[in-house]
Amino acid sequence: MSTLSVVITGGTRGIGFGLAKRFLEKGCKVTICGTSTQSVRKAVHELAAFGESAVGTVADVGKRSDVESLLDVAVKKFGPVDIWVNNAGITHDTLKVWELEQATIEDVLRVNMLGVVNGTVVPFLEMQKQGRGKIFNMEGLGSDGFMMEGLSVYGTSKSALRYFTRAFANEAGSSPVQVGTLSPGMVVTDLLLETLHGDSPETRKKRKFYNIMADDVDTVTAFLCEKMVLSTASSPRIEWLTKPKVIARMLLAPFRRRELFNGKSED
Repeated sequence: MSTLSVVITGGTRGIGFGLAKRFLEKGCKVTICGTSTQSVRKAVHELAAFGESAVGTVADVGKRSDVESLLDVAVKKFGPVDIWVNNAGITHDTLKVWELEQATIEDVLRVNMLGVVNGTVVPFLEMQKQGRGKIFNMEGLGSDGFMMEGLSVYGTSKSALRYFTRAFANEAGSSPVQVGTLSPGMVVTDLLLETLHGDSPETRKKRKFYNIMADDVDTVTAFLCEKMVLSTASSPRIEWLTKPKVIARMLLAPFRRRELFNGKSED
């Protein structure tokens, strides 16, 4: 495992940063990207505490040329890429579709959909040449058809991501490259926190639901990292919050208290 080279888009914060930490702890070589020089430098500096083999670069995943440049950085620094994680994604304010600015809608769809297309095609072509590799696309709210009012555009982008990944894997056929998805469930990241504003009845309802279903970044990324390394399926779907786990949490909710938004969790 120590020889694995891993690329993580959107690796400067949240799940992406958590995955970078986990891979570094396992001795892997990690390349991340972010949208600003400042965020990338800060992340790489912080990742140095978990391993010595981390580099970062600025990239807009909505631009294929930027994704190609990210690949070049990784290959020149660490050699052939073994695992590529398309984690980069953005959300929007909790508003109905007609209340969103057109520019916001376009940004979400460009990053979350076009970014995944670019982030799958570019490494796939390189991995085909080297005869091996794994590509994972990060699912999110909407991937399984679940709807939350005010997040229709974001949910649409994640639903499309799941379909695209399955369709791409099907078209890839007997390729030696694995193309699959990661399903982290609900994770306490900035993206999740952005759906909680103020102390309205709706916000309190969401917070209660999140406290039942959500998990911290470190717990989820440790699971995903391990499963990615061990995966052998041609089109894997690595899922943290499975249906049996959801049912168990709902049944146990009246008997346990979890407070994920003040640093405390009681199981």
